[in-house]
Parts: sequence; structure tokens; C-alpha cells
Amino acid sequence: MVFLNLPMLVRSRGPDEFWRKRRIFKLAAHYRSRTRNVYSFAIRSVHRALAYATKGRKLKKLDMAQLWSTRVEAGCQQYGVGLETFKEGLARSDILLNKKVLSDLAIWEPRSFEALVKISRERAAVEGMPDIKRRSAFNQVYGLSNLKLD
Repeated sequence: MVFLNLPMLVRSRGPDEFWRKRRIFKLAAHYRSRTRNVYSFAIRSVHRALAYATKGRKLKKLDMAQLWSTRVEAGCQQYGVGLETFKEGLARSDILLNKKVLSDLAIWEPRSFEALVKISRERAAVEGMPDIKRRSAFNQVYGLSNLKLD
């Protein structure tokens, strides 16, 4: 583009403005009414939506971590071991599993989780760590393999 005078050069924004606005309108394509069509409304709504999306990603991570902790704690209570004792016993036994893996084991593979609890409990007993309770009969899950038919 050739401009013969300076005011026309300053006034022309060129293709950059088109693509900048197009990016905002693409993000606002699913909105209703003027938030979809009018740039000043669309950019406000898009910025707000992006801010909420950022917060939502952080909250999702916190929610999942809390869920995993709750599941592992419930599994530990079932076998009569405190959560901190369980984690400390696993760490001292050089078993390094994160919260997600432990929660999946507690939910989907209870026998594997029980084996981990036994390892952790033995390590805690050997090293004299606190918070080891006797396993209650009410917390056990009974199946045919647990019944003594003598």
C-alpha cells in the first residue's frame, strides 16, 4: 500500500487489525446476541471466559488432588493405619507411588493396596512409628475366600 500523506498512513491499520479481530470473533463464535457480533462486547466476554478457564484448570487440579487424598485415606482407615503413617512407611520402604496411583489401587485393586498397607505397617512397627491401630473386623470386606469353613 502506498500512502501519499502521513494522516492516511496513521489512520490505516491494515491487515493486522482484521486478523486480530478475527481471532477474537472465532473465540466468541458460540456466544449469543451482540457478544458474538460486536467487537467491544466480544473482547470483554472472551477475556472473561479465558480468565475463568485459567482458574478452572487450577481448581480442577486441586479437586482431583483432594479426591485422591480422600480415597487413599479411606483405604488406610479400612485397614487401620493412619494416612501419614502409611505414606511414611511406604517412603521408608522405598516405595515411591504418587497420590493418583495409590488412589487407583485403593479403588480398583484392593488386594494390591492391602499388600502395600501391610508393607507400610510392618515398616512402621519395626521403626516404632505411631498411629498403628488394630484392624477392626467391621472394616473388612468379606468374600468366600475370607470365610473359614472348618
